[in-house]
Amino acid sequence: MPNKADVKAWKAQLVDQAEQQILKLTDSDQFKKYLNTLAKFHRYSARNIDLIYAQNPQATQVAGFKQWQKAFNRTVNRGAKAIRIAAPIIKKLTPAEQKHLDTTDERAIVGYRYLPVFDVAQTSGEPVLSAKDFVKENLADHQNVTSLYNAFKDYLNQQTDLKVSEVPLATLNGAKGYFQPSTNEIVIGGDEPDNALKLKTLYHEYAHSQLHGLKSAFKDRPRAYQETQAEAVAYVAMQNIGVDTSNYSLGYVATWAKDKAVIHSALSEIQQVSNKVIELSDGLTKQLGLQEAQKEPEHDLKKQSAQALNKSYQGLQQQVQQTTNSQQKAQFKNQLHEIHEEISKRTQKQLQAFAKKNPEIKQPDSEPDQSLKR
Repeated sequence: MPNKADVKAWKAQLVDQAEQQILKLTDSDQFKKYLNTLAKFHRYSARNIDLIYAQNPQATQVAGFKQWQKAFNRTVNRGAKAIRIAAPIIKKLTPAEQKHLDTTDERAIVGYRYLPVFDVAQTSGEPVLSAKDFVKENLADHQNVTSLYNAFKDYLNQQTDLKVSEVPLATLNGAKGYFQPSTNEIVIGGDEPDNALKLKTLYHEYAHSQLHGLKSAFKDRPRAYQETQAEAVAYVAMQNIGVDTSNYSLGYVATWAKDKAVIHSALSEIQQVSNKVIELSDGLTKQLGLQEAQKEPEHDLKKQSAQALNKSYQGLQQQVQQTTNSQQKAQFKNQLHEIHEEISKRTQKQLQAFAKKNPEIKQPDSEPDQSLKR
């Protein structure tokens, strides 16, 4: 049984390992792996993203041993090595403790414990679907990328104090776009032929507006620092919708982030804006109908096998459990209802057919005893 000193040393080693991995990110391939991890786990704290990356850069989705069983109907493979993440220890404060801490909060974080989780690749069982599976396929069509670009541009113009406009690329001196802090304006090269690159540029300049605007705490960062952050956010946002811009983005980042200190200092701020951009994009792709599971028309449902229907039903159940967006949850529930109706119809037909073949089996009364009703 390890003593307290051993446990403390082990925890420190975990964090130090994460720090060392980040400091190695001057290599663009390593940086790409880190940003990919960031895109996959944008809801995690920066500390846990670092820990996941340090222990398993290929991780795509993690959950605890029991959560894999109960929520996803999957089991952790024998011999799988756990990934450790930090979980806060929250304690209810006594009046004396509140006074000592000078707070009115009833609860406070008093420490952290390291919990074991496992990546989906370390498990076996039912398939795990995610909204990104559907987005990736749909956004492979550049027409849909253009739709998302226009929706994001309209959102910024109509719902924020930013102004987004387009000008010919020839007027931008080789740039794809820029952010002007003094006017809070984003300008994009409107005739850029690559629609994915055009959307990525809008993400890049939006990141500048959030991180380096006049009111931002980070507005005075060096140019290399700012460009590293903005392009990293753009790359993460594009990865989230399933479009890989690494050939462009990672070369761009490598040009600016030549100093380890630049990357190390920039990472926590990258996550803050990446979270915001991903949430905005997820909402817009949902509104455009690009982030929902493809609904099967009723006649298509009738053609599906019972096994296929059951798999679709289980996958949608997982989506309902995982999503935190109320509208998206409602859409998945509607699809669940349609599949449930089809399964029920088939079951009723099977029961009726069975009853006809076995008339000797007594059928229940069509109207149950009134005394059983409540």
